[in-house]
Amino acid sequence: MTTADLIGKIVQVVAGLAVFAIVIGLVLFFIDRAPKKGRDLLQLLAFLLPAVLLLAVGLVYPAVRTGIAAFADKAGNFIGFDNFVWMFTQPEALVTLRNTVIWVVLVPTISTAIGLAYAVFIDRSRGEKIYKSLVFMPVAISFVGAGIIWKFVYEYRPAERDQIGLLNQILVWLGAQPVQWLQTAPANTLLLIVVMIWVQTGFAVVVLSASIKGIPTEQIEAAELDGTSAWQRFTNVTLPGIRGGLVVVVTTISIATLKVFDIVRTMTGGNFETSVVANEMYTQAFRAIEPGRGSALALILFLLVLPIVVYNIRVLRQQKEIR
Repeated sequence: MTTADLIGKIVQVVAGLAVFAIVIGLVLFFIDRAPKKGRDLLQLLAFLLPAVLLLAVGLVYPAVRTGIAAFADKAGNFIGFDNFVWMFTQPEALVTLRNTVIWVVLVPTISTAIGLAYAVFIDRSRGEKIYKSLVFMPVAISFVGAGIIWKFVYEYRPAERDQIGLLNQILVWLGAQPVQWLQTAPANTLLLIVVMIWVQTGFAVVVLSASIKGIPTEQIEAAELDGTSAWQRFTNVTLPGIRGGLVVVVTTISIATLKVFDIVRTMTGGNFETSVVANEMYTQAFRAIEPGRGSALALILFLLVLPIVVYNIRVLRQQKEIR
């Protein structure tokens, strides 16, 4: 790029900003001069209009285009439900859907169970803050970073070479042969799920620990005076008291699991029968140059997330009505 081109770009940016400032200034000027009766409405529209336009351009329009593309081929010709037929008939697509179901069943369940147990055991202990910090640290790591870290744990090298993967080194110490963990189906899918659980458990611990502390002390003391056991207090007092927190944790982790892409892409690239819907959507749309199939997968992903969101909203609304 020459100096003249660079200057031209700068002039265009400055001119655009100047036009934007002039338009905003005119809008505010006319709002200020408007009668008081309609001024509130104009101010509301002035503040909401930019957000509505951004949502329309960045969310609604792409969603509509994706919905249309799901029923078309790569040339844009309407082909009906062929992309969905491919999704539910081809072996590789069925493996992808199967893996996604396994992810959604295991990750939220195990992450929430471990997080709840951890939060209960460390509640009001002397080193509670330290214990929380340790388990929350993986949450601060990106999915790509977590994938790279665990890829070293599962790393494979031939038996005659020194192992750099922790798991295979343990096998060598025990006298066994190293295993190509990330290439062995279906164990590789379960090993990828371990990474997601490792990342999400800290989130579950923090939210559920806060919910436990929100339970009135009087309820717990009354249960103790009634001679209940620790398990009875947990099932009859703690669990009902943190129901809202449990719903938030399970739904949030479920949605994050449905959208998981980074871990699979970083560790296996979706090969060796480890692909999930989000990864396959990227593969079909940008690698195989099949935007119709990618859009169909995106639509299925949206339909899978929608019931979880609706359920979450209903539960929160019921709790709000109770309060």
